Amino acid sequence: MGSCKENQQENPQQSNCGFVQGPIIVGAGPSGLAAAACLSNHGVPSLILEKSDCIASLWQHKTYDRLKLHLPKQFCELPLMGFPEDFPKYPTKSQFISYMETYASHFSIKPKFNQAVQSAEFDSGFWRVKTQDFEYISKWLIVATGENAEPVIPEIGGMEIFQGPILHTSLYKSGSDFKNQKVLVVGCGNSGMEVSLDLCRHNANPHMVVRNTVHVLPREMFGFSTFGIAMALLKWLPLKLVDKVLLLLATIILGNTDQLGLRRPKTGPIELKNATGKTPVLDVGALAQIKSGKIKVVVEGVKEITRNGARFMNGQEKEFDSIILATGYKSNVPTWLKGCDFFTKEGMPKTPFPDCWKGSEGLYTVGFTRRGLLGTASDAVEIANDIAQLWKTNKDWRSSCNSHIILLK
Repeated sequence: MGSCKENQQENPQQSNCGFVQGPIIVGAGPSGLAAAACLSNHGVPSLILEKSDCIASLWQHKTYDRLKLHLPKQFCELPLMGFPEDFPKYPTKSQFISYMETYASHFSIKPKFNQAVQSAEFDSGFWRVKTQDFEYISKWLIVATGENAEPVIPEIGGMEIFQGPILHTSLYKSGSDFKNQKVLVVGCGNSGMEVSLDLCRHNANPHMVVRNTVHVLPREMFGFSTFGIAMALLKWLPLKLVDKVLLLLATIILGNTDQLGLRRPKTGPIELKNATGKTPVLDVGALAQIKSGKIKVVVEGVKEITRNGARFMNGQEKEFDSIILATGYKSNVPTWLKGCDFFTKEGMPKTPFPDCWKGSEGLYTVGFTRRGLLGTASDAVEIANDIAQLWKTNKDWRSSCNSHIILLK
């Protein structure tokens, strides 16, 4: 690879690369912001590269209007700054975005927007991170693109001939666009359940495909957050026993969900989440609509899409006006991080939590714990502490790159 000095000699008017004094952070979502804030708290500068035009772009551009945090706000705070006291227990989408923007402003975090990372590679002691128009060089790279960087679009035969719209939940905003329509919702996770509920409330007729097993838990039990109860119990009881307690209470409150076509996995909800990342559904009203018949549960998988609807695995065909893919998201790390075996082919760290935040050669990851924003906060604190120690002992590096340093603003 050519050096920045070589590039300057070839074209003294314009250099297309530069050194970054502190870490390069890829992604300006909650994970990237948390890492930058914790580093700033130690006096360590950083540079965030963000492919979109704003912070928290997933929240701003790819979420539906009625979205609220599934967990109480105390479990979703980023390090060093909590939510405003007047925010409700479960902040709305707009409130969470407001919190993110205030957080960035408070810590003077100014990402470089519209910088889509095309490749990042460790070379001769440095990380070289290339975007469409620049190459950034640093001793440290923090991967903060998260577990939900790109929507998962399943390949279902016949999608190209369907007469109506087919869209992923990342493009879904409101059920008002589907009023009086018969809608097929493919997927039964939190997004599938909430979209189906939203469709109901706008007089649409949702049919939700539930091909796999799923844990449905009440969002609250006896006035307390189910997640909060689980966290408290885990301090005193083994995980498997906590899972049994949660499932017993869920059955008392919700009834037997198997009878509704929502078969539970054999593995408990917390154990399954930790092992696979599959989050239990926290019910906010969809189950009542399923019981009333307003949300139809389809237990057969989709075999193919037809001109006017879908054909299922049992051979039955039904007509639909629209199809919504509630098929989740995935990491995009394998598409741009090169020559690194720290991640699996699915883009998740090979090392399990709580040690998944640090790789080798100055590589760090934040937001890949499968433990939501609590995991993100934990990662950010660990990373900042680690880099701060290195920062103190790297005076030679800081002084040697000062003449080539790029502006962090």
